[in-house]
Amino acid sequence: MARFEQLFTPLTIGGHTLPNRVMMGSMHLGLEEAPGGFERMAAFYAERALGGVALVVTGGISPNQAGRPGVVGAVLDDESQLAEHRLLTEAVHAAGSKILLQLLHFGRYAEHDDLVAPSPLRSPIKARVPREMSDADVRQTIADFGRATRLALAAGYDGIEVMGSEGYLLNEFLAPATNQRDDAWGGDAERRRAFPLAVVREVRSALGAGPILSVRVSAVDLIPGGSTGDETLAYAGELAGAGADLLVTGIGWHESRVPTIATSVPRAAFAEFTRALRGAAGIPVAAANRINTPEVAERLLADGTADLVALARPLLADPAFVAKAQAGTPDAINTCIGCNQACLDHALSGRITSCLVNPRACHETQLVLGPTRSARKIAVVGAGPAGLAAATAAGERGHRVTLFEARNEIGGQFDLARRIPGKEEFSETLRYFTGELERRGVEVRTGTRATADALAAEGFDEVIIASGVMPRRPAIPGAESSIVADYAEVLRGERSVGERVAILGSGGIGFDVAEFLTQDGPANALSPERFAESWGVTQDPAVPGGVLRPRPEISRRRVTMLQRKATKPGAGLGLTTGWIHRAEVLRRGVEHVVGASYDEITERGIRITVDGVTRELEVDTVVLCTGQESVEELSAALAALGIPAQVVGGALLAGELDAKRAIKQGTEAAAAL
Repeated sequence: MARFEQLFTPLTIGGHTLPNRVMMGSMHLGLEEAPGGFERMAAFYAERALGGVALVVTGGISPNQAGRPGVVGAVLDDESQLAEHRLLTEAVHAAGSKILLQLLHFGRYAEHDDLVAPSPLRSPIKARVPREMSDADVRQTIADFGRATRLALAAGYDGIEVMGSEGYLLNEFLAPATNQRDDAWGGDAERRRAFPLAVVREVRSALGAGPILSVRVSAVDLIPGGSTGDETLAYAGELAGAGADLLVTGIGWHESRVPTIATSVPRAAFAEFTRALRGAAGIPVAAANRINTPEVAERLLADGTADLVALARPLLADPAFVAKAQAGTPDAINTCIGCNQACLDHALSGRITSCLVNPRACHETQLVLGPTRSARKIAVVGAGPAGLAAATAAGERGHRVTLFEARNEIGGQFDLARRIPGKEEFSETLRYFTGELERRGVEVRTGTRATADALAAEGFDEVIIASGVMPRRPAIPGAESSIVADYAEVLRGERSVGERVAILGSGGIGFDVAEFLTQDGPANALSPERFAESWGVTQDPAVPGGVLRPRPEISRRRVTMLQRKATKPGAGLGLTTGWIHRAEVLRRGVEHVVGASYDEITERGIRITVDGVTRELEVDTVVLCTGQESVEELSAALAALGIPAQVVGGALLAGELDAKRAIKQGTEAAAAL
């Protein structure tokens, strides 16, 4: 049995003793503004509390109207709002955990016309220019934090977390890049600290003794003109004197050009910044960012990096993370893979947060996997993401499930994704599903192509068809040339690839293949040192923002990515991760050609026409990343035999590969049985 002694050592913070060292870090769920959202949040937080989390922190709630995230945004400024907040506190307390309300003023990141900031400087990732706060605005905002704190206590919260990182208002006052004032609230570092320290003192005063006061601190800004490490450590030392009981580390601003929480970031990549903060704080410090296994959490606690860990997305992926670690079954944890597709991408686009590997997250009251009243014999055809989700969920409900897979291994498109540098975490999902198949009693038949007659002969009551996709071969003259390979053949190592490569297609698969082919050494995602050097991250405490000039490596391969559309390459990539992929291939020397017609593939390369000019690219290999086609040959035959069937995932709709949709549809199909 795995033991995590440090993880399950009690810790006293303020007037409360926590039974373990795991807190649920704050994240915006989108339920804060949704009709009936607080009822759904109560179920969401309660499930994590029942799963063993010692301390829950809500998503950010603004203390006033100016600080709300958008035209519609959650604010706590009136007693009429307390009833819905009590839904959260009562649910979490009934489940045995403590809960803090996070107070978050969006500052210049707000998406409404009344946004304010220390100086009238537009964020590079936002369209609006904020209004500079007057002295009266600053003082009123401090008072508003105090008012919101008193309301939070009336709602039953065990304390407050003040959001002071990630480039929001308090962080904007700290950084020279965004605070260009020369008054009591800006100028030298001491005056730039005045506003956030005043907020913390006001919140402490409103809380009184006993309730917990947590402050989320930017341990490193990762922007030019950010706070230096020396300034951050001085600020951390002052926070305890201002009344803080706990510091939670934030890493980077939303506008930072350094990845911070994507899957390509090594686990605990920024731990040394947390260690430095802890050394200066004099109060407990929580580590955050890319801590997705109990083993990593235990190491950070055992080596003195932090006093506790703040997990956010890992608890989206598995609400029972803590309970499974305590039971000594960490392999049963559904690990967060850092993809951002259903969490951060949703949050920043105004949609309700969820999780790619756990579509029940934030939908606990809607996507219910209750035990079946009548166990049925179910066949699931295809062991890609959709089929794995369907088979395990159906097994969880108590059905008798057999999973058929034509290939000799499970995984489908996830088996390809895990081979991409920076996507190694996808192996964790396959590890989890492999264990779930056994735990749920699913019979697995690999190397077996299911047919309608065979399924009928075995007497299956219903079939879930999740047979996935196959690479599409476009109608290009010469597409059958010996130099042509599709992306699946390349990623599986079934075809050799030369030194000069043309990739047809600049969607997600095209970028994955480009990164795969230009990775000459160990992936940066596996080495914090290589990652830091590649992206220019430094721990030199005198460097503003902790960023230097990046030092990427140019690949030995000459790779050209071609696309037919005359649009930006990778325009359809993820909201929060697309820029990382575009930057990565650019740094490796990959050339992009847009608006190209594919005229002919020859034994020497490919002839294309761009803007009416025809030229031939001499390459050794042409890799097709030109879309997929559904593999679906069963539904009509099953219907003729009278066997009910559902079609899910890529078998239903190929399009751009979408594991989020596939896993959700597979789970929903099992719920509907």
